Amino acid sequence: MASKGSAALEAMIEEATVDAYGDDEQLTGLFTMLEEHLAVPFTTTVLGVEVTVRKIDLTADTIAAVCARGRHRQRIDLLDLPLPTPAPDGAAWIDAYRHWAGR
Repeated sequence: MASKGSAALEAMIEEATVDAYGDDEQLTGLFTMLEEHLAVPFTTTVLGVEVTVRKIDLTADTIAAVCARGRHRQRIDLLDLPLPTPAPDGAAWIDAYRHWAGR
């Protein structure tokens, strides 16, 4: 899937944050859209190791992917998570989140 243009990302951010006041509520709005639209689990590679993204979590100031390999679990900031090719369904919301966060 090709990366969405800036205008499309702005429109997605507007949709996610239409009733939000302040960054905390905007972050929650974006998390809600990710929860609804991002197809999990999906597999990606982090530092050369294949991991499975099981779900996403909202923390105090960011959105994190909960990655698993065997019995091990680790949260990785969604801003830093490498995406697989092809990207999972709904990954455009990750692009929108990154655009909102200024990445």
